[in-house]
Amino acid sequence: MSSSDLAVQGSAAALNPGWNLECTYATLPKAFFEPALPARVAAPKTVLLNHRLAADLGLKLDILPEARTAALFSGQELPPNTQPIAQAYAGHQFGGFTMLGDGRAILLGEQRTPSGKLFDIQFKGSGQTQYSRRGDGRAALGPMLREYIISEAMFALGIPTTRSLAVVTTGEPVYREAALRGAILTRVAASHIRVGTFQYAAARRDQSLVQPLADYTIARHFPKLVDQPDRYFQLLRIVANRQASLIARWQLVGFVHGVMNTDNMAISGETIDYGPCAFMDAYHPDTVFSSIDHGGRYAYGQQPAIAQWNLARLAETLIPLLDTDRDKAIELATGVLNEFAESFQYAWLQGMRSKLGLQTEQTDDIGLIEELLTWMKTSQADFTVTFAALSTDDDAADSGLNVPEFQMWRTRWMNRLDQEGTSLETAHRTMQQANPIVIPRNHRVEVALAAANQDDLSVLQRLLSAVSQPFDYSAANHEFRTPPPTDQCRYRTFCGT
Repeated sequence: MSSSDLAVQGSAAALNPGWNLECTYATLPKAFFEPALPARVAAPKTVLLNHRLAADLGLKLDILPEARTAALFSGQELPPNTQPIAQAYAGHQFGGFTMLGDGRAILLGEQRTPSGKLFDIQFKGSGQTQYSRRGDGRAALGPMLREYIISEAMFALGIPTTRSLAVVTTGEPVYREAALRGAILTRVAASHIRVGTFQYAAARRDQSLVQPLADYTIARHFPKLVDQPDRYFQLLRIVANRQASLIARWQLVGFVHGVMNTDNMAISGETIDYGPCAFMDAYHPDTVFSSIDHGGRYAYGQQPAIAQWNLARLAETLIPLLDTDRDKAIELATGVLNEFAESFQYAWLQGMRSKLGLQTEQTDDIGLIEELLTWMKTSQADFTVTFAALSTDDDAADSGLNVPEFQMWRTRWMNRLDQEGTSLETAHRTMQQANPIVIPRNHRVEVALAAANQDDLSVLQRLLSAVSQPFDYSAANHEFRTPPPTDQCRYRTFCGT
C-alpha cells in the first residue's frame, strides 16, 4: 500500500463509525490472495445504505456526512486496519474447470461485530485486480442494485445469504453492450471461502495449501471441530448438510440461482453471487433464467443434483486429509456424498409439510405433495400464488384454483388434515409462516431498476419494503403479489459482468 493510500486510510480513522476490522484471511499462504486497491473514481455518490445491517455489524453510518460515506463505500477512503486483497480460487463453470480469482472484487477485511462474530467486508465492482483476465473490474448500477434487492429478500425469507451493505455510483460509465452507470456494491458474508477455493489449492498440487485452508475454515466456521481427530471428515459432512438444507430452502420458495458453479458454492452454507438468479412465476422443474444456460444445467429442478456434484468436487480436494489410506478416504467421502440426497429430501419434505400446514409425518405425504406439483406444472400455476392462496383460501378463485382437478386434490389434503386432527385455522397459521406472499417478482425488480437508473429510488424503496415482509398477509403491499402479465413470463437474466 502506498504512502498516499495509507494517508487516506488514516484520514478515515479520524471519524470511525465503528470499524473493527481484522485481516485473518491474509494470514493464509500468499498463494491464496494478491494485494489489491480499489480504483480511483470520479464522483462517488451513495445510492443505498443498509442501516439495519450496519447496526448488526457495529457500525453507526449516520455519523458520517454524505461525502465521507460515498468515499468510504467506493474505496476512496479505507477503514482503519484494512489490508485489501483479491482472493484466488478456481471453479467448474458449466462443467469446465478454470483457475479464477476475484476479478472485480476486493476484500477489505473481516469486521468483528459486537457479538464477536466475523464477517467479510467486500467491494464488488471496484476495479481491476491481478485476476481480472482482461476485464475492467467494474460493475454497472443495475446488477448491483439487483443483488441488493434479491439478497435482502432472501434474508427476509430466512434463507442463509450474503448481504448488501451499500451501493454507490462512481460517476463513471462502464461499457457492456452500451454505456452504463458504474457502481460498487459492498457485500457482507460469513466468508468468501468457496468450494472453488479448495479446488484452487488442490489444483496447485501442493498439500501445504489444502491443509492450512481446511484448518482456517474449521477455525473460522466450525471451531468446535478444531481438536477433533476426524475434523476434516466432519468438515465435509457439515458442509454437505448445510448445502442440503440451503438448496431445500431455495426449492421451497421457487428460487433459481442460475449459475451454480463450484466457485459460487460457499463453504459457510450461504447463498452467494446473485447474477442470473430469479424466482419462478409459473411452476416448472425445467425453469431456467440464465441467458447462457442453454442446456438447463442449472435449472430449478437440477439444483439438488448440481449441489451434490459440487460437493463431490470438494470431497476430491479433501481426500488426502480424510485418511492416510486413500481407499478408506474415498470410502468416507463417498458415504458423505451418498447421505446428501437423504438429507436434502428430509429438509425439503419437512419444508413442504409446513407449506401444507401438516403437523405430523405420514408415509404418503410425498404422494400428496407430488400430486399437487404435477397439477401445478400441467396447469402452469404460479408457485408463490398457489401456496399463498392455500394458506388463506381467500384468493382461490382469482388464483386459478377453482377448477375440478385442483379441488379433487384439495379434498385429499383436507382429509389428510382431518386424519391428524389439525383444523384449517391451525394449518393456515403454520402455512402463513412458511409460504411467502411477496417475493421479488422479476418484472417488479426490472421496473425498480429502470426507475433507479433515472435517479428515482422511490419504486425501489417500496419494493425493498415489500420484500422485507414476505409473510405479511395483510392488505399491505397487495400490488407486489401479482404474477407478471403473460407477455412478460419469458424472463432472462445475465451475469452482469
